Amino acid sequence: MVLRILVLVLCCLLPLSQLFASTYDPTKRQDVSDFIDEMVNDKKMDRTHLENLFKETNKRDDILELIARPAERVLVWHEYRKIFITQLRIDGGKKFLTQYADALQRAEQKYGVPAEIITAIIGVETYYGGNKGRHRVIDALATLSFDYPPRAKFFRSQLVEFLNLTKKENLNPRLPMGSYAGAMGYPQFIPTSYRDFAVDFDGDDFADIWTNPVDAIGSVANYFAAHGWKKGQPVVEKIQTLKNTEKLPELRLNRFNRISMADAKAAGVVPVNSKLANELKTIPMAFALEEGEFYLLGMQNFYTITRYNHSRMYALAVHELAEALRK
Repeated sequence: MVLRILVLVLCCLLPLSQLFASTYDPTKRQDVSDFIDEMVNDKKMDRTHLENLFKETNKRDDILELIARPAERVLVWHEYRKIFITQLRIDGGKKFLTQYADALQRAEQKYGVPAEIITAIIGVETYYGGNKGRHRVIDALATLSFDYPPRAKFFRSQLVEFLNLTKKENLNPRLPMGSYAGAMGYPQFIPTSYRDFAVDFDGDDFADIWTNPVDAIGSVANYFAAHGWKKGQPVVEKIQTLKNTEKLPELRLNRFNRISMADAKAAGVVPVNSKLANELKTIPMAFALEEGEFYLLGMQNFYTITRYNHSRMYALAVHELAEALRK
């Protein structure tokens, strides 16, 4: 109990902007009152607890602005790469690898996920725990559940799981901090990911992804194993030549649709590795350089990384950071 209180106190560094906001007082919001009714009837939660909680939960206009803000311009690979593949991030990753070598080795042995990949995910997501988010999770999820109609259903499901999580683990739901979308801790798990993949990797009976990097390491490895990581297999394969780009309409799109190696070869892909089996699923991709572009085949492990974030550039950044750490 003392540990969990300490965890949440350490997480709770409340920005001043959150102290001056309207709240989700259920006596003033029928939708919030209805939600509480559902939680009491379906989840057997305490009505008074929830009513008091939502009276102290802030509607965050800045979060609505962040999630609705259109991208000014989509980055291309060489611009995206400069953000994540930096010497500072590589040096931080080497330090993380050394400091948590035992936990990373255990995770690699248990789940088959390389230490460098686990480290790279945590490095890309939160700079090895240095930037875990500045928004109260309850504020973020309530704001997006009740005042962001385009994705209200999704965020309401996350709000339900967050309340389940705090009840199960006996945590104060007012305290955990995270991203503006409610992602939490070193690995930036949303509540359903915490429910499904967070593990107690240090044996203290609490899966603490907020302040315990050992639990975060085990949780990331568990996530990857559950999403199809193949031990010892490559993330990408190089393309020797590409004969006809017109047959691969998604070559330059930031998507993750896979085709068989046979279809890729029929469309003009000549891989460097001529032994790749025709039944393998792959993603033929083109990435922009400052001058020209280069081509890669995303393999099963590349696809697994996109289960963490649905972006080819994200997956390639994780892979390249991991390769830099491995070297």
